[in-house]
Amino acid sequence: LPDSGHKYYLQFSTEDYRTGEDAGSCLATVLYPKKKSPPVVSIKCSHTKDKKEIQEENNRIYQRIRHQTKPITGNNIPDSYGNIEPALEPVWALAVAGSSSIMWEKSTETLGYFLAQVKAVKQWMRTDDFIEFDYTVLLHEMPTQEIISCHMRLTWLPGHPLKVKHFCAPESHGLDEGSGAESGSAAGASAERGANF
Repeated sequence: LPDSGHKYYLQFSTEDYRTGEDAGSCLATVLYPKKKSPPVVSIKCSHTKDKKEIQEENNRIYQRIRHQTKPITGNNIPDSYGNIEPALEPVWALAVAGSSSIMWEKSTETLGYFLAQVKAVKQWMRTDDFIEFDYTVLLHEMPTQEIISCHMRLTWLPGHPLKVKHFCAPESHGLDEGSGAESGSAAGASAERGANF
């Protein structure tokens, strides 16, 4: 589009990140504006799982995390052989969801990202029903093959949007600004508590 930028029409299928099962198909349009700003996306998907099934799965993950008696911590998820300890699978699931918002923000028409590894994770114990984690995630940048390290604060309660605040510090590019105070940012006491964030 001469005055606006490049517009793409996509048809693609999705799969469950854990099982590899078909999760539905989508039709989308993506406009990359000429000026440097996030892409404008319109998307419609048909899902193979119904909403109740998705809510039940979310609740199972949530309950596994909430019933821990001490904060969950972990390093190198998955390990160098690609394995994830069963106890850390819910933590990995949240990392996949949370890092997708970072990848969305950082991706451009010529750069894309994949979650390579959770380098470190630590749970914050809260007095309310939300669960909260600090992550250090490694993103694989394509096509440059660089590994980008990002710090991510994630807050979640089933039935509420996942809240993600982050900053990324690629070694060769200096410090990236990270996220602002948009809907994807953690709010209130959780942001204040992490003074080193």
